[in-house]
Amino acid sequence: MTVWDRPEPPTRPVPLDRERIVAAAIALADEGGLEAVSVRKVAARLNAGPMRLYGYISTKEELFDLMVDEVQAEILPEEQPGDAEQPGDWREALHTLAHRTRRAALRHEWLADLLGGRPTLGPNGLAVAESTLAALDGLTDIDTVMRAVETVSAYYTGAIRREIANLRAERATGLSKRDWQRASGPYITRMLATGRFPALSKAVHDGTEVDAETSFATGLDWVLDAVAARLDLPPA
Repeated sequence: MTVWDRPEPPTRPVPLDRERIVAAAIALADEGGLEAVSVRKVAARLNAGPMRLYGYISTKEELFDLMVDEVQAEILPEEQPGDAEQPGDWREALHTLAHRTRRAALRHEWLADLLGGRPTLGPNGLAVAESTLAALDGLTDIDTVMRAVETVSAYYTGAIRREIANLRAERATGLSKRDWQRASGPYITRMLATGRFPALSKAVHDGTEVDAETSFATGLDWVLDAVAARLDLPPA
């Protein structure tokens, strides 16, 4: 029986339910990452005994599943009037999914650590998957649709993880990206002066630096163009 199937036990002296447990776990993770989440710490935040939580969840992994599904509600596109009657725009659907996932991960950095694994099976996760697949329904065979969704997902998962890793590095070192570049500058200058790295030298001296959001959006557009070509559809 999955955590989604298992009924909640009756309320006892300290009011408790999965919604409160998940909210407390997300608050702890937002403050200190996934390492700050444990059954004991969640119970303490709720002023409940740790053993009571096991009536609602069996493992910490189940708790993570519940946390991810809660955040999936922030990723699920908002319904617009007439959505049920109008066919979806596949490119806009995948574009929206990627950008809403990135924004959710910036609000909840721990989400980046849980992206890319097994699909989430909670109601919000299933709704996100349904919304995405529905936008591509009828354009081509289902296997091609699945590969297209996987390709876009692989891009934005990697890009989000890289961006979050950079944010964490800034906090850990106390150096902004620009400060880190200045500190590393003399070494990089010496290495490039050897002539052993001509392509890298060109990138460093002639390349245009863009912010994380621009980089994310540009890469996503390129991936969507590639998907459009594979689907034999015109790019946007």
